[in-house]
Amino acid sequence: MPRKPPHPRAVLALLAALTSAVAIIALAPAVPSAASTRGGVNATGTPFRGTTADGQVRGYADLHSHLMSFEGFGGNVLCGKSFDPEGIDKALRDCPDHGPNGALAWFENFTSKGTLLGTHDTTGWPTFKDWPRHDSLTHQQAYYTWIERSWRAGQRILVNHLVSNRILCEIYPLKKYPCDEMESIRLQARRTYELQAYIDAQSGGPGKGWFRVVRSPAEARQVIEQGKLAVVLGVETSEPFGCRQIGGAPQCTKEQIDRGLDEMQSLGVSSMFLCHKFDNALCGVRFDSDAKGVILNLGNFLGSGRFWQADTCTTPEHDNTIAPSNDLTALLAGPLAHLRPLGVTLPVYPKAPHCNVNGLTELGEYAVRAMIERGMIVELDHMSVKAADRTLSILEEERYPGVVSGHGWSDAHFASRIYRLGGMIASYGSSADTFAAEWRRAKQARDPGRLFGYAYGLDANGVGALPGPRRGNESDPVRYPFASPIDPNVTLDRQRTGQRTWDVNTEGVANYGLVPDWIADMRTVAGEELIADMARGAEMYLRMWEAARS
Repeated sequence: MPRKPPHPRAVLALLAALTSAVAIIALAPAVPSAASTRGGVNATGTPFRGTTADGQVRGYADLHSHLMSFEGFGGNVLCGKSFDPEGIDKALRDCPDHGPNGALAWFENFTSKGTLLGTHDTTGWPTFKDWPRHDSLTHQQAYYTWIERSWRAGQRILVNHLVSNRILCEIYPLKKYPCDEMESIRLQARRTYELQAYIDAQSGGPGKGWFRVVRSPAEARQVIEQGKLAVVLGVETSEPFGCRQIGGAPQCTKEQIDRGLDEMQSLGVSSMFLCHKFDNALCGVRFDSDAKGVILNLGNFLGSGRFWQADTCTTPEHDNTIAPSNDLTALLAGPLAHLRPLGVTLPVYPKAPHCNVNGLTELGEYAVRAMIERGMIVELDHMSVKAADRTLSILEEERYPGVVSGHGWSDAHFASRIYRLGGMIASYGSSADTFAAEWRRAKQARDPGRLFGYAYGLDANGVGALPGPRRGNESDPVRYPFASPIDPNVTLDRQRTGQRTWDVNTEGVANYGLVPDWIADMRTVAGEELIADMARGAEMYLRMWEAARS
């Protein structure tokens, strides 16, 4: 007879106890490097600048990554930094509570291996024996010289989402900062400007660096024409402006939403999610599945006093399937649904496909229209299909094109509506052949009257795996050195940092620096048509943003 899995609350209590124990153990620090260097970029040649013959910028775009999430969730969940003023040996260190051999790194083990048990080499710089790797989810994936390698190869837009989650912060006992999500967003914005200044200082002074935070499409176009990387600030958090709900009651007002959006714009934020992982006072969320979904459902209850609520969908669009869902739960789900008006919810669900019963709230509709008034980009991913459908209807009523599905987390049936508006879709980072298949499906839904470009949402440092190696690539691997598929003026060899050299054929995208190698692998499986669409990614994003601001 199979053993009954532990109750999620018991699992969380065990994890908290383990982490608290780690906090009082004296751990031997990692041996520091004798020298602090920038780390290898392994790219030669002068990056393209200006425009193509038809006046378009050229470059690929990442619509969803998290450069500063090491400061999110209380500041101790993710190990390593995207930069440190004292150098790479200070930036690329493992978390102290992972030492001495990773056996106590329960969150790393759980997210990467699905178990609390495991070990890894914790040295970090300069050996990097066990991390970064594509499926190590709590170690830094986007050190700034790795991003530089991608920029040199042709990347021209990076949407840096400032991210946090109050519940995860509160559950994880080790913290540097309070769990207020908006305070974390402010800190991460500040760190992004500090990185810009750090790169400027290495490049000859203010404004000279290749990493430029932009606040408008006009500024972004100018930066890209100069051959630099336009960094757009976004926000992906579960309780924006404090807009949580408790027992179904919103904990924010329209005035708070307006003040919050104004503050975000003053920080330079141009793109924003209204909900993420948990139902809040603005919208219901698109569920996570399997064991991760069970834990997040518990988080939804801890944050709001209610479990996710789902019915069997009656439309082609649907949210992800949540557990438990079987014949017995389907029998119980109908009668239990009558308890919802009383505020009583249980994690028992009908047969799939599942649709979150919660859509866009009155406050959520207000927030969408307030974003339209400010020319901000609406992030559709993570909204329940009910919320996303209503959001798209509002955008269609207003003929507003500023909408993206930035990392493949929206129902595919919405693609044609997004494209007709003038919005943009990007796929989540996956192996080259899987990504190519998603590109083909998206292209079938495009608006033939508009420019088509494609992008990815790598979700680097988002506690999600990066693209793994393509299976069966022995006969047609990426061969080093290679000319960048996007900018043939630039040649790339295997990426090396410290004593470690990576190869995309065997390790996938172990860190952000292997994005160009991944795109070269896409060319192997999908040809020049995909490369041409990726090279138009920056131009399409700018046209969408310009139309939203017009």
